[in-house]
Amino acid sequence: MPATSKAQQKAAGAALSAKRGETKKTELKGASREMYDSMSEKQLEEFAETKRNGLPEKKSKE
Repeated sequence: MPATSKAQQKAAGAALSAKRGETKKTELKGASREMYDSMSEKQLEEFAETKRNGLPEKKSKE
């Protein structure tokens, strides 16, 4: 499942970094902390590897 916005892709990258031990969990905030707690490393990889070209900055509220 790819990320639907640039913000979501960035949050997934931050959460993935913490899952891998590259950054501290305490440095995560907001969506990235929620993603860290609720998603597996594989799911985070799928979100984080999404190409950013053509993605909106934030997900629209629909």
